[in-house]
Amino acid sequence: MLIGVPSEIKEQESRVGLTPNSVKKLINHGHSVIVENNAGYGAGFDNSSYESVGAKITKQASDIFNDSEMIIKVKEPLENEVSMLKNNQILFTYLHLAAAAKLTEGLIKSKAICIAYETVTDVNNRLPLLAPMSAVAGRMSIQAGAHSLEKNQKGRGLLLGGAPGVDPANVVILGGGVVGENAALIATGMRAKVYIVDKSEKRLEQLKSIFGDKIIPQLSEKTDLKKLISNCDLLIGGVLIPGAEAPKLVTKDMIKTMKRGSVIVDVAIDQGGCVETSKATTHANPTYIVDDVVHYCVANMPGGVPRTSTLALNKATIPFLSKLANEGYKKALKKDKNFLAGLNVHKGIVTYKAVADVFGHQYISPSEAIN
Repeated sequence: MLIGVPSEIKEQESRVGLTPNSVKKLINHGHSVIVENNAGYGAGFDNSSYESVGAKITKQASDIFNDSEMIIKVKEPLENEVSMLKNNQILFTYLHLAAAAKLTEGLIKSKAICIAYETVTDVNNRLPLLAPMSAVAGRMSIQAGAHSLEKNQKGRGLLLGGAPGVDPANVVILGGGVVGENAALIATGMRAKVYIVDKSEKRLEQLKSIFGDKIIPQLSEKTDLKKLISNCDLLIGGVLIPGAEAPKLVTKDMIKTMKRGSVIVDVAIDQGGCVETSKATTHANPTYIVDDVVHYCVANMPGGVPRTSTLALNKATIPFLSKLANEGYKKALKKDKNFLAGLNVHKGIVTYKAVADVFGHQYISPSEAIN
């Protein structure tokens, strides 16, 4: 199979779909790989590192889209990339379609086979291809939040861990999943006072066993969320409904009760955000202020650490990618119902129900689509 790796063109995005090591594995299985000029440069992989393992470097993205049977990316394709997708071409990347009506329409029109990293599951119904970037984003959320709390960033002027004789900042983490756990790891390490809110008592018990008395678990149904948020200095939004738009747990009225200069980091912004006042920002202009509260809503947070993120992502994706290339997408997906869950759009039809429902598109099951 001929596999193509274009440069990421989303603003401030320097990750790359394949590392040279991943390319080497694919070529060793008899496949060909073409990589756009300097696609890996921002992540620390120059052209020669790809050429040395057998990849071909091409000057422009159009060559990748014209010639490749499968396109490997990190972020969702932008409009000009969507226009280059072809009937029967495989696209394997993050899509986050539940918050992207125009992109969904474009992928339907392309008649490409669109498989989303973030909806592939495993035998425990976890999300193995989303988890690495969720871990990175969770850890980054505390770094970003701590920086945003500084006075020169229009924050409260607080040090997250306090100082001798001075109380630490209050951190509230919404969601105890991969994002929440990794945010807690960094926040507790910085000696903040950390609350984790989750709807699952079992999950909170797991987190308590990990962090002990370093966290204060809060069962959502028994928590006065408005009161908790009004007293926090840093709020982390780490809520996820797989493949669907994030629920708006934090309302405008709640924002109005927060302290002046407090900070929100909405990690769920890729799926629309879990805060009513959230809107997507970029690494170039990461924050804005609503009701004296600093909002950090960068939609590709892991793109800020592209080398770590690319290495972590490839470790997770290469087994799945190898199956697609070695067996063909139909055989690979038919053999693995968890991998099949990644199929979002197939030759003009939406095959992920949450996406079809939110936009009113025709839906057929992924198993029916590939038979």
